[in-house]
Amino acid sequence: MIYIYRFLLNIIFIISPLIVLLRLIRKKEDPKRFLEKFCFFSEKRTDGKVIWFHGASVGELQSIVPLLERLEKNKIIKQILVTSNTLSSSKIVKNFKLKKVIHQFFPIDTNFHSKKFIEYWKPSLVFFIDSEIWPNMINNLIRKKVSINLINARITKKTFKRWKLFPSFSKKIFAKFNLCLSASTESQSFCKKLGIKRPKFYGNLKFSQSENESIFLKKGVQKLIKARKVWCASSTHETEEKLCGLIHKELKKKYKDLLTIIIPRHIDRANSVKDELENINLKVHTHKSNKKIDKEIDIYLVDVYGLTKSFFNISKNIFLGGSIINHGGQNPLEATRYGCNVIHGPHVSNFKEVYSFLKKNKVSYRISNQSEMLRVLKKLFSKNNRSKKIQRKLFLIGQDVLKKTHNDIDLLIKNEI
Repeated sequence: MIYIYRFLLNIIFIISPLIVLLRLIRKKEDPKRFLEKFCFFSEKRTDGKVIWFHGASVGELQSIVPLLERLEKNKIIKQILVTSNTLSSSKIVKNFKLKKVIHQFFPIDTNFHSKKFIEYWKPSLVFFIDSEIWPNMINNLIRKKVSINLINARITKKTFKRWKLFPSFSKKIFAKFNLCLSASTESQSFCKKLGIKRPKFYGNLKFSQSENESIFLKKGVQKLIKARKVWCASSTHETEEKLCGLIHKELKKKYKDLLTIIIPRHIDRANSVKDELENINLKVHTHKSNKKIDKEIDIYLVDVYGLTKSFFNISKNIFLGGSIINHGGQNPLEATRYGCNVIHGPHVSNFKEVYSFLKKNKVSYRISNQSEMLRVLKKLFSKNNRSKKIQRKLFLIGQDVLKKTHNDIDLLIKNEI
């Protein structure tokens, strides 16, 4: 099976220049850094021990920031390499302000590129986050006797079934993981069935919180929000923004001072989102425009990365996208840590246990259509207070998960480095 995988990856590599060109045109690649995916590195390896974390995109990298803050204090570690696949995640890393951390894009997982990557960076320990499992990279790390580990492991039922189509191959791959810390009890069970020995479950690392979160909005934006009846739609995907626009129009019949904040999951869609909302006669202001804000605007469209938490901090009621469409949902913990109520659609399989916890604590609300969302928002608009109790509870859970995860990694560092 590994030879079939390598054959397919080599075909992808052959056509990769065309793929990259199309992605550059669509502004989904960094024009200065895309060559990192072909092992032309823009950062240098320092002398000393390097540990490496890899996550697919924004959510995975944000989940390890509290962990990175603690690991930076470890004198044994000279450099922390963080890799990801997406342009948006590379921009998020810039906001970390961590001295030992550098970011590079993950290479194409051909046998050649994975070997070249390992030879250059020579990591002493490797941590894959969530469900990032790359066979060539894993096999070549094992040949170099590098300890590979899986943290905040998330194996959905769908992913599990895919791996089970190749039982012998999947067992060989999953058996190579040393430490496995699962994000849920379901993932823990799937990891064990796939071949990982003694996977552990402490909780989802996304419960934890950075010690140095920066919350900043310009005074003009803060003034606008505080003067209006506000709700926020975050991490929205195609079709969900129009739904939110239609809901805004209905709500405005009752709440004349209504303001809807929309934060698309992918900001490269901002122009098309703006056009779509203006086509249903809504006045839209984009954050990046830096124009004077019209007091009569309907939609405040956030078309930059890194401000989501700032808007959560000032909003009370959040709709999380990727849940009306069949995408699997987005992480609700970021919003609830700021005491927000979370509204979501029926498709939240990626965070099933987290949403179950939030529902029990009465801070999440499931909706299936426009009329249900209108009803929930009207109900929430009548509530004035944030849930300080749930904020405290989430903080304590996050601290516990972070402490146990850090202790296990710290033990690995002592034993392996």
